[in-house]
Amino acid sequence: MAQVDNALVARPVAKKGRRELLAGTVGGVVESFDWTVYAVLAPYFATQMFSGEDELTKLLAAYAGFAVSFVVRPLGSYLLGRVADARGRRFALIVSMITICLGSLLIAVLPTAATIGAAAPVLLVVLRALQGVAMGGEAPSVAAYITETAPPNRRFLFSGLSYCGVVIGNVLCFAVVGVLLVVMGEQGVVDGGWRIGFGIAAVLGVLAFWVRSAADESEEFRTSRREVRRTKLSGHLRNMVAVFLITTGTTVGFYFGTTYMPEYAAQLGATRAASSNLSMIPSLLLLIAAMAAFGVLADRIGGMRVFRIGMGLLALCTVPLMTALAHGWLPVWAVTTLYLVFGVAPTIALGNVLLSTGFPVEVRVVGMGVPFTLGVALFGGTFPMLAQGLGAVGQLSAVPWVAAGLAVVSLVGTAVFKVDEN
Repeated sequence: MAQVDNALVARPVAKKGRRELLAGTVGGVVESFDWTVYAVLAPYFATQMFSGEDELTKLLAAYAGFAVSFVVRPLGSYLLGRVADARGRRFALIVSMITICLGSLLIAVLPTAATIGAAAPVLLVVLRALQGVAMGGEAPSVAAYITETAPPNRRFLFSGLSYCGVVIGNVLCFAVVGVLLVVMGEQGVVDGGWRIGFGIAAVLGVLAFWVRSAADESEEFRTSRREVRRTKLSGHLRNMVAVFLITTGTTVGFYFGTTYMPEYAAQLGATRAASSNLSMIPSLLLLIAAMAAFGVLADRIGGMRVFRIGMGLLALCTVPLMTALAHGWLPVWAVTTLYLVFGVAPTIALGNVLLSTGFPVEVRVVGMGVPFTLGVALFGGTFPMLAQGLGAVGQLSAVPWVAAGLAVVSLVGTAVFKVDEN
């Protein structure tokens, strides 16, 4: 009879875990889609939203709005992290999604510079800053939520699946922009078609809000509130430093493999089609499958062990793979796939949940989120610019060495980090 009762209890728990997994994952889709669609469509709306005669200046101004969302993310991680640690993960996730969705909708209908003058670029940057604040709280809140709601024996699988939302958002964005260009042409996208991209981002945000509104709060958070425990963030500075160190290599690996690789291959002369949005989709789909597979493996042999294997592969294989690409020994698709599947996948699949388990419930979102978003802002957000600068001065071959060196820094961070995987 006890066995029957246990089975009956376990079944709704598993279902609840899946529902909360969906609630966490959809946010990653929206955040990634919104982040990527702005970067990809910037060349098309720059002339509409910024005044002046110099086209390059307009484009740089548009990219300034992109950079703002990185700069304010640590602030957002702290502000929304405090909300998540005080009011609950679900509440913070709903607030962040409303903010991201509203920002996309307002950008989609924002009047041009020809209509309202200087107010257009100012409003655009302000909206991006607000979205950046929300995005800063999104990832660490999701990490805490999945950590606290996933079945213990599937925690890292759920971690990998939840972060797949970020990759799915990239794939959807590349597909949407590709279709817009095919159907409307470049001039059609410039003349207003770019607004459709932000409109779709707003619709995705509404769907994510609907999913999250039906999810439950973390029971672990509720228990923590009932016990009224007081935990000082200052007691976890060691793990916060470790999270920052770990994030340096993981974020550079992610942006190198998913964002900068086409441009890097083009500068090497390895392919003529490297800048195509659609060319990255097959490798990204394989990345999603690999993240789920490494999540299953981590649940069996330990999250930190698999994470260190991934970071070790990034440190050891980045330079040889890029050397093979530079000399034509391997095609672009093979290098991209190997890099993403065996180096990037195990690190980004496990990182969110693994790092959040190093902090108690009371300060989990702030403790993990602030150093995480700071690392992303300082290293992930600047890596494409750094790589482009090295290429401009004839030092393109140094780019993979930088990525490999930061992977070593992340390995050092794992030695400092203390985590309880039980």
